[in-house]
Amino acid sequence: MYHFLESTGPTGSGMGSMLIMLVLMFAIMYFLMIRPENKKKKEAEQMRNAVKVGDEITTIGGIIGVVCSVKDDKIVIETSADRVRVELAKWAISSNDSATREAKAKAEKKAADKKRALEEKKAAKGKR
Repeated sequence: MYHFLESTGPTGSGMGSMLIMLVLMFAIMYFLMIRPENKKKKEAEQMRNAVKVGDEITTIGGIIGVVCSVKDDKIVIETSADRVRVELAKWAISSNDSATREAKAKAEKKAADKKRALEEKKAAKGKR
């Protein structure tokens, strides 16, 4: 009647399946948690290394300014019309607003070109 309560003795496959489940759990953790974080860090580092003079940036503290000078691990930004200059570590850069605007403009131009091409294609079909 209660066969599921009876123990059939130790089996070797129980330990093997537990090991497989443990490895599978670590693999899932890697792909869901660790890998995306490393990818974000790599992209942020590339963004920080690509900063050039004239770019408008935002720091992790919320300071917005224009880059005046770029050194190995430091940058100098101008924060206002009063020409206040602040020297910061590169790791303090949160976003490169100039690059973001350029990427957005490129995407909008590409979408507009694609839309224009579709309209021209429709017009060409209509003339037939």
